[in-house]
Amino acid sequence: MPHFIYILECADKSLYIGCTNNLEKRLKEHGESKRGAHYTKIRRPIILKYSEEHKTLAGARKRESQLKSWTRKKKLNLIN
Repeated sequence: MPHFIYILECADKSLYIGCTNNLEKRLKEHGESKRGAHYTKIRRPIILKYSEEHKTLAGARKRESQLKSWTRKKKLNLIN
């Protein structure tokens, strides 16, 4: 089963990075439901700006950790 890392842009222009095995469902949770991360719930609406597919959860988690360590400028360069 593939896993995804994703970057969301929140209404306040902040960036949120996450990991999931069902990107469509997770985006819906972030944008509409009470199951989304607290961070995005209070910063709606959110926009998907970037995603990557990985073959394993371990690979996706490693990449998620890498992206979270980057500066905002570097993340924006990736998105653009």
